[in-house]
Amino acid sequence: MEVSNHTTSTLSRSNSRTSSNSELEKELIDLEISGTNNKSNTLKKRISSSRTPAKKAKRIRFYRNGDKFYSGSIIPVSGERYRSFDSLTEDLTRLLEDSVMLTGAIRTIYTLEGKKVEKLEDLEDGKSYVCSCNNEGFKKIDYNTNTNSNSAVKNTNRLSRLIRPLSPIKNGSNGTTPLKEFSSVVHPRLVTLIRNGVKPRKILRLLLNKRNSPTYDHVLQAITQCVKLDTGCVRKVFTLTGAPVLKLADFFGEEDVFFAYGNERVGTDDFELEPEERKTIQSNKKTLRSNTTRTGPKPKMPIKSHNDTFVCVDETVLNGVISPDSLPLELQSKYTLGSIIGDGNFAVVLKLKDRASNVEHALKIIDKSKCSGKGHYLAAEIRVMKKLNHPYIIQLIQDIETMNNMYLVLELVRGGDLFDAITRVTRFSENQSKIMVKHLASAMSYMHALSIVHRDIKPENLLVELDKDGNVILLKLGDFGLACEVTEPLLSVCGTPTYVAPEILMETGYGVKIDVWAAGIILYILLCGFPPFVSPDNQQEQLFDAILNGFFDFPAPYWNNIGDSVRDLIINMLQSDPELRFSSEDILDHPWLTSNVVDDTRDPNGYRIISNMVF
Repeated sequence: MEVSNHTTSTLSRSNSRTSSNSELEKELIDLEISGTNNKSNTLKKRISSSRTPAKKAKRIRFYRNGDKFYSGSIIPVSGERYRSFDSLTEDLTRLLEDSVMLTGAIRTIYTLEGKKVEKLEDLEDGKSYVCSCNNEGFKKIDYNTNTNSNSAVKNTNRLSRLIRPLSPIKNGSNGTTPLKEFSSVVHPRLVTLIRNGVKPRKILRLLLNKRNSPTYDHVLQAITQCVKLDTGCVRKVFTLTGAPVLKLADFFGEEDVFFAYGNERVGTDDFELEPEERKTIQSNKKTLRSNTTRTGPKPKMPIKSHNDTFVCVDETVLNGVISPDSLPLELQSKYTLGSIIGDGNFAVVLKLKDRASNVEHALKIIDKSKCSGKGHYLAAEIRVMKKLNHPYIIQLIQDIETMNNMYLVLELVRGGDLFDAITRVTRFSENQSKIMVKHLASAMSYMHALSIVHRDIKPENLLVELDKDGNVILLKLGDFGLACEVTEPLLSVCGTPTYVAPEILMETGYGVKIDVWAAGIILYILLCGFPPFVSPDNQQEQLFDAILNGFFDFPAPYWNNIGDSVRDLIINMLQSDPELRFSSEDILDHPWLTSNVVDDTRDPNGYRIISNMVF
């Protein structure tokens, strides 16, 4: 598991803010929960004798937004313990992840009525509040408001700390846990739900993962919110064969179609599907088509594109050389200028060596006079990159602005971009692809936890490092020219056609999951050498129609001997409905990435092998 420097420093700051007295207070709360009064009284004396008189801390109960099973955590809040509102939310992230499943860092606190709390002074002693991760809106449910706010109640639904996945904002990479006890049961998957009612019944789909399905009760809650029964909560679930689903593992076995009931009686003919219902269920699985034979010439990779966001060439460029005298004095004194390593349609990137450390960097020069109407992209790129510090993201080291130019000193990756690597080898092995997708998904998970969307993930913007044998050992995400922070659904049509998600084309509003779609296209390309959606006549309109249609296959012979596990991951990354599409965390939790074993369930002809049978 990789941990970013930014994350490490954030954790250390959060931990340093929590004094030894505060840790004793937390221990005191735990002792009060378990009812050990003698130890509790001893701790009270230790706390009172070890600090100067101060204003009494407010005892406040915090709930997790949208989690009706969590009875809340009581935390003492005082100005002595927390110097700012941000220090409280950082500590809440650390403390609440011991009890609930967090999808990121705690960013917002609401009253039980849904009013946003802006500062520490607004928190009232003895009251209850709701904590929200990232930009989640307030979810109005029946929180455990009957609980006495001055006495903690043991949460019987709390997950053991040993099997709980870590917060993505904490580890800087993913939300997986190294223990098989948890990951062997819950993994991201799409299930089909048949809502109880008059035939033909409503067929819905739901994405289950570690965030919404840590316990059996959580799965029932997620199904309830999805199917919306007239009778209220879902209380009974059955498989297609009529077998009752009684434990968490039953949702993550071979069955992926379930009947959802409330308290109503179950009839013997309820498990018989009508033709229309079967057709609907089958249509949801059309993307599982395989073993088709691609006719005609093999599809090709699209022509290499360049980022048109910035115009970076000025009159100081002469025969591929930029004069060191043209650089700001701050750069001249610190770095030695090297050769040009990139000169796309609108970009020039040069090598730069630090005089003191001899470490090489990359220098990107932007001519501001040629960025007419696009200055906001430049400002957004720099603002976003300053927030990012992750091992699989290109690091912005320094930025200098002059009257005419903007200079960005960036981390240097020596292996070139992924597009050129694909051009050289055509297709990669599953193991090589796994390394690259794991690094990309880790970078996306970190960004998305900060509510940042890249919007232009493509091979040209992925830089790789190679070993002496030419194998990829590292992948880093770069070029944040279109990146932005997501505070509401975005509507701007942008990106590169081959990798653009359907919701961008439909202009209905989109969020961070457009990056997952682009990553799914890249994974498909890595394994076979061409994209899943192509236009026979190289017409953009035909390409967009194919993307909006959403159907693709794994044609022979290009997909022969490529396992079912990675195909399943691609299918879930390329779901047309963003609600059903995997998140970046789901990618990291998928068995293909968590397992060290390559799925060899197909023979060289592309047929799936089970025991000694093929089909």
